[in-house]
Amino acid sequence: MSSRPAAGGGRWVEIDPARTARWVEGFASRHGPPRVNTEPYGLLLVAADGATAELHAPPGASVAADVPGFVAAATTPRRLGLLLARKGGVAVGIAEGVDLVVSKVDTRYVQGRTAAGGWSQQRFARRRDNQTKAVLGDATELAVRLLLPQVSSLAAVVCGGDRRAVDTVLADRRLAPLAELRADRLLDVPEPRHAVLVDAIAGARAVHILVRDAGGDAPR
Repeated sequence: MSSRPAAGGGRWVEIDPARTARWVEGFASRHGPPRVNTEPYGLLLVAADGATAELHAPPGASVAADVPGFVAAATTPRRLGLLLARKGGVAVGIAEGVDLVVSKVDTRYVQGRTAAGGWSQQRFARRRDNQTKAVLGDATELAVRLLLPQVSSLAAVVCGGDRRAVDTVLADRRLAPLAELRADRLLDVPEPRHAVLVDAIAGARAVHILVRDAGGDAPR
């Protein structure tokens, strides 16, 4: 489980789907039995003391009307497409439940910035831009080759890395079917490697919970 401050107050908690029921029990014991509302993102728990918890369903999971249904949907194995992109590399894969069943990683050297000025700086900038375009071009072709043929079997496509890089890849018209399945969450990952792709599965499957204590800006 991980936790980080949320914009506007409260905190985001990220947990394994299998721990959701236990987390809700702990929330109820701390704040009182909650009222459960169905929302487009998942469930909203409003505790007796005014504390709230927004349970955001993992990508590809169906929205349920109660906590047991939410847990059942969140823990059901799904096929997820994974697309991790940064300027220095890309990783593409397909996960079945917790297992990575398809994967391909491609890395290229992208020149760092230079302190030189004038024509030298412009030349380095052009070279860097060309190297970045080559990386993202490779990423697009990998997605076309590995993900596009499997699009009908994917519950969602979860992306990670640099948002601009990901947006550039999915802007290719051939990948429109994948872009339609793109999940809202963007995984915070380092330079894509095979190990990073494996670790990304947990982030793609996780339940995200926005917790606000009583007295905060809690939804009504």
